[in-house]
Order: sequence, then structure tokens, then C-alpha cells
Amino acid sequence: MNRYPTWLNLLVLGILMLGALLALPNIYGRAPAVQLSEVDGKPFDDGMISQVLTALEAESISPKESFIQDGRVIVTFNSRDDQQKSGNSLRDRFSGVANVAFSSVPELPPWIRSLGLSPMSLGLDLRGGVYVLLEVDMDSAIESRLQTYSQDFADRLRENRIRSRPEVVNQILLVRLQNAEDLEAARDIIRDADSGLLIADGADGRSLRVRMSDTQIRARQDFAIEQNITTIRNRVDQLGVSEPLVQRQGVDRIIVQLPGLQDPEELNKILTATATLEFRMVDTAGDSPGSRRYPGREGISGQLLKREVIASGDQIVDAESGFSEGMPAVFITLDAAGGASMLRNTRANLNKPMATLFIETRRETINNPDGTVGYRTIRTEEIINTATIRGVFKNSFRTTGLAAGEARGLALLLRAGALAAPVYKVEDRTIGPSLGQDNIDRGFNAVSIGFLAVIVFMAIYYRGFGLIADMALFVNLVLIVALLSLLQASLTLPGIAGIVLTIGMAVDANVLIFERIREELASGNSVQGSIHSGYEKALSSIADANITTLIAAIVLFAFGTGPIKGFAITLSLGIITSMFTAIIGTRAVVNKVFGGRRLESLPI
Repeated sequence: MNRYPTWLNLLVLGILMLGALLALPNIYGRAPAVQLSEVDGKPFDDGMISQVLTALEAESISPKESFIQDGRVIVTFNSRDDQQKSGNSLRDRFSGVANVAFSSVPELPPWIRSLGLSPMSLGLDLRGGVYVLLEVDMDSAIESRLQTYSQDFADRLRENRIRSRPEVVNQILLVRLQNAEDLEAARDIIRDADSGLLIADGADGRSLRVRMSDTQIRARQDFAIEQNITTIRNRVDQLGVSEPLVQRQGVDRIIVQLPGLQDPEELNKILTATATLEFRMVDTAGDSPGSRRYPGREGISGQLLKREVIASGDQIVDAESGFSEGMPAVFITLDAAGGASMLRNTRANLNKPMATLFIETRRETINNPDGTVGYRTIRTEEIINTATIRGVFKNSFRTTGLAAGEARGLALLLRAGALAAPVYKVEDRTIGPSLGQDNIDRGFNAVSIGFLAVIVFMAIYYRGFGLIADMALFVNLVLIVALLSLLQASLTLPGIAGIVLTIGMAVDANVLIFERIREELASGNSVQGSIHSGYEKALSSIADANITTLIAAIVLFAFGTGPIKGFAITLSLGIITSMFTAIIGTRAVVNKVFGGRRLESLPI
């Protein structure tokens, strides 16, 4: 009685050793660092480390450590002054070659890093960093989709020899026809293109009013949010920032959290930037339907451009900045559809001019007469380059007309992907590293005080068995830290509250077991029988209490946001680990110490 088989003892020991190994990286501190990532997203090799160290040596800066992680060059320093000086120097030295970002990284021994182990991720409130709340312009997302429909329907109607003039007005696509006799034919063509659209007759008897259904609008809004999340995450990756959090909040908002980031200005510009390109033919004859005059950038005259877009920013799969004939340029690679369109148009328009249209959307704050603050959306469209097509090309070409810094920024945006709809900054906060460290210290003190108070109480009240419970409690904390490190779930201040709650719940399970053992001894049961009955009879009560709490934690995680999720994560992990340590862990120790022996009493 009260003996575990050898395999179960080895399993418990193996779990403890694995937990200790996974939790080990957390005993090391963090160091200020600079990260370098290649502008085209390709990984760096050791040769880049040599170049970085040479550049720092020329500035008389001695870094603490340098290594490659996830294709990025990481250089750590002894002080934040060295970090700041080195970051500025490296940005000047490797401009156009590498994206340089400030951060902080764990100071791990090489053998731990070689195992792929890392400490648990700290949330923004503990580590410091930048928080940005973005709002997606859903009206623009709908209008953009209607503009796509407009061009598609115009092409389809023209192929069927129906003259039309589609126009988007207040989220309604108005298709004006030259002949009323074409009304039914046009209706059938539009319905064949997309049967989900709602089509009504216009008031003049020779036009159609087309709008998207509620289902299509919701689908477009969801697409805009998901596409923007993907694009923003790609942009953050291009900046070389580690451990970003980009997630949806509500119907039309996106949260971006970057723990450890210390330079928010560059981030704010890159997150909300909506710059993109369109390539259109110049209407030299002035007789193409839907043509429109666009202004030119300084030094470039305005041009009348055709309505059809040959290729646009969302068809660009790669973009790099560089120089062409001594001028800043962006070297562009299109996807298959964009390449096919470019090939078709260059074949048909040899020796004709094609323009590059630069498009940017921004929001300005305005003061309303009633004293409230409003917003005004400004869309800038200007021609930055016009070139005569001298040869047939497809996927790869270049465009000029930009300043050097603008070319680099545009290449980054195009490479990361186009936003499906403009985004505007609603709120931003920067938490300094000192405030984050202060939160860490307070959280650590809270856990320490709670842990020590429980340890003292259990040792005094339950004596020898209380010491076993204290040992299990320590192992429980180690396993929670190990799981947080393994899953890379962010630890936040509410998460620390979940750990403190878990400490109490873990001890509660041992209290139920120990009190049951006391009752069995008081009723005259043998020592071994009391131990066995204590664990067996308390099991159902412990399981019921923990399972119901785990269900509540899962619901909190599923429907909560931000701090609530942080609390739910540590609470859930704590429940799982406390079930193991309180029932299996302490039983293994009790079996080893007291099991199989003739005893007259227990230290309980």
C-alpha cells in the first residue's frame, strides 16, 4: 500500500527536471540591444556580424555580445547610452541595407540559446514598450470594393458592346447606360458577374443602382480587418521588432503591442502609412471614357490618365529600393496576375507613355464650431513618373521620381503588403522600461509575500506534511513559469494576480487531503490506510473544484480581451500544474517517505 510503480516515480522526476530546464532561462536578466534585419526579409549570416562589429569598433563602442537569432543580428550592450549611440550609428552605416530597431533581449548562456530555450514573454505593462490602437476605415473598404466592381463591369459591358459609365456615389455603384434598350442585358451581365449584389433600376430609366448586400458588406469588413492585421504584422517584422502582438479588437479596431520597443515615432509612421502605387496609361488622345487628370509632383506636369489600372500595390510581391542612373528608384516585382496585365498592356502600347500614380491617405484633426474634435480624411494622388514604353516587360521593372528616404519607405510598405483599407491611430501609449521594471518588482513582491505566508502557515499547522506541501508549492511555481516559457504566453500584471490566486488554490487541495487524513486517523484507521483514504476520498472534491474553475478560466480567455486574457492564461496553467503537484507530486513524496513502513503516528 502507498507505493508508486517505478515508471510513475520516473515520470514525476522527469516532469520536474523538464520543468526546471524550461524555467531556467528566466533566472537571467535582460540587456539593452540593437537588432538588424535585412530590408528584403532575407536572413543575415555571420558575415553581417563582422561588418556590424567593425562599424562599432570604429565608433569606439564595445558591445557585450553579438549573435544571429531568427535571421537577425542581435548586439547587446552594457548600458542604454551605448545602445542609443550604437543604434544611431548603425542606422547611418547600414541605411538601405538593414532595418535597425532598439530592443532588449535575455542574457542567456550560449548552451541554453543553442537548445532553443527562452524566458517567458513579458507583457507591455511589465517590460515597457509601445501600445497603439488603430481604427480601420470601413467606408473606404466598401468603396474600394465597389471601385473594383466598377472597372470589372465596365470591361464586361464593353465586351458586350454596351456603352456605359459606372460611378461610385455614397457606397452605391451607379451604372449609367447610353441606351435604355440595354438595361435588361446590362442587368443580366452584372448578375452573372456576382449574383449576391442587389440591383435596382435608376430613376432616369436608363441606369442601374448596384449595392452590396449586408452579407457581402460584413464579409468585406472582416477581410479588411484580417488583411490589415497581416499587413501590419509584416510591416512590424520588416522593422526588425521582436515579440509583436497584433490582434483585432471589436468590429473595426486593431491593437498593436510591441514590448521592449523604445522608439515609437518610426512605428507610428509605418503602421498608418497607406502609400501605394498604381500604373496607368496616359490618355494622349483625350478620348478614353472615364479618363481623369491627375496633378504631377513638383517638377512633373499633370497628365490625363486612363481609368483602367494596369497594376496596383496589392499585386506587388517584392520591392527594393536602390538607384537607377544615379536617381533613387524602387525595383518592383509583380504577382502572376499583375505580370500578365503588365505584359498585355506593354505589348499593346509600345512607344506610348505610362504613368506611375502615387496614392496616399491620411487623416487630419479639425476643430468643429461646437468645440468638439473631428477628423477629415485627405487622399493625395499625384503622378511621380511618366515613361515611354520602349520594350515589352512583365513581372519586373523599376520606377523613379522619389527621394531616397521616400523610396526606402515606399519599398518597405509595398514589400509588406498593401492595406485593404486605411487605418488611423486612435490611441497610443509608451511605457518606459523603468515603469515596467517597477511593475515587475511589485508583482514579484506580491508573489513572494503570498508564497512565504502560505509556506509558514503550512509548516506550522501541518508540520512534516506541511513541508511536503511547501515543496509542491515551489514546484508548482516552477512548472507555471516553465509552461509560460514553453508556450511564450505573455505574462502581465493580471497574470501575476492569477499566479497569486493559484498559490492559494494549490494549497487548498493539500488542505483537503491532509484534513481527510486527520479524520481517518481520528476514527482509528491505520496510518497507511489513512494516507490511502485521504488521497482517494479527497480526489473527487479537488477535481470538481478545479474543473469548474478551469471552465470559468477558459470562458474568460475565450471572451475576454487584454488583461482578462492574461489573468485567464496563468489561472488555467496554474490549475493544471496544481492538480499534478497536489495530487500526484505530494503523493509520490509521501509514498517515498512514509509508504510501506510500520508507523504509529504521522507528523500531521
